[in-house]
Amino acid sequence: MVECKFEAENSIGKVISGSVTGENMSEAKSKISSLAERNHFTVKKIEKKVTWMYNARKGKEKPIRGEQKAFSKQEVIDALSRMGYDNISVNKKFLDYTSKPPNQDIVSYVKISAELMEQKLSYGEIMNLLINDTQNKTLKETLRDISNELKKGSDSQTVFMRYQGVFGKFTSYMLGLASKSGNMTEIYKATAKFLERQQEFRKNIRSAMISPAVTMFVLFLAVLYYIGYIFPQTAELFVKFKIDLPPMTKTTLAISDFLKANILIILALVIGPMLVAGRFFATPRGKFIKDRAMMRMPLVGSLIHKTLIEVFCRVFYTLYSGSAESIEPIRIAAEATDNAYFESRIKNIAIPLMIKKGTGITDAFKESGVFTETALSRFHSGEETGTIKNTALQLANYYESETVFKLKNIIELIQVVVSMIIMIVMIGLTLISAETATVKPKAPGMSMIIEQTERGSANA
Repeated sequence: MVECKFEAENSIGKVISGSVTGENMSEAKSKISSLAERNHFTVKKIEKKVTWMYNARKGKEKPIRGEQKAFSKQEVIDALSRMGYDNISVNKKFLDYTSKPPNQDIVSYVKISAELMEQKLSYGEIMNLLINDTQNKTLKETLRDISNELKKGSDSQTVFMRYQGVFGKFTSYMLGLASKSGNMTEIYKATAKFLERQQEFRKNIRSAMISPAVTMFVLFLAVLYYIGYIFPQTAELFVKFKIDLPPMTKTTLAISDFLKANILIILALVIGPMLVAGRFFATPRGKFIKDRAMMRMPLVGSLIHKTLIEVFCRVFYTLYSGSAESIEPIRIAAEATDNAYFESRIKNIAIPLMIKKGTGITDAFKESGVFTETALSRFHSGEETGTIKNTALQLANYYESETVFKLKNIIELIQVVVSMIIMIVMIGLTLISAETATVKPKAPGMSMIIEQTERGSANA
């Protein structure tokens, strides 16, 4: 995330200032331009918050060095001067890059915060403890900045949403909401549970899909190296001495010759589509198509679909407070799934039906086409009995149990299939090598004897 401060002048000459955040500098400038257009003011200056490195000294004390994020060099100098430092040297950090903290660190922060809240520690004490104990530099600095801004009386939701590049959009929203709600501990616990499930789900998906794909790709490269480089070193000697080759050896050598002759084309056909697909799936349209396809994949598609419903229900349960205020929880829950197709169907079909036509939750969810019959049936019962909040939690727990159990079985099945493929490939390579080993050069003069024998048989 990028934070920018702007100074502007309105129509009567009054100087105004403010700050905005964006995914990048271009988005931040676009937001400032939109603000200027709506409020009829002229932007005079835009400054980006960056990291400054400083060296300062207080009297005869030992000089100190450090880093500070600020919009300008003068801000850092003024802050150090107020603390009594002089001989101040400030320079912009050359490589101002901060990596996102590991998901595990964020999960730990939220989970530990929830546990400490249950022990009745104040939020300020919790933040101080976590700032001191957090090892990740980015997360430590982020928590320190949040703590300082909250102490100044800044709106908690605005503050946390400013750091969604660190926490993620949903987590930032939930933590910002928690600070303003009357049930802070419960929201932190629910967020921690969501993050743990999300992390576990991604880990299982990697085991089910990514790990086998990587294994097969490495196997493909190994076979390619064997056929294209190692095998020809032996087989081409036989060709040089005009020795007849067995069928498998002959076929493998022909494949090897083809690979060597067309290696650039083959690499382009393999790597090119992967790069194009990667770029395309990074676009909004590509992510939409990819996420829709994932829900329809054989074996794991159904589990991905049910996990999305579980995430939706768990977040909906946390935020839902009554039928009169159901739109915002539904919208946030849809975003929390991190599935563009699921989110689009909820936002573009279900929510408009509820707002414009007054359609009930169950009927609106049915029209979206992303909920199972089981989920719709349970929502219908909950809507009729007024227990839709508890129904959402029951559905989340039910699908969690089902998907965890079935995904483990699928992972085991995929691992068996991959092992079988590896075994078959290794057997094939072994057979080719064994056949090649049976090829023997003919002894000197053997060709002449064979020709004479064949002539004699023909004459007889």
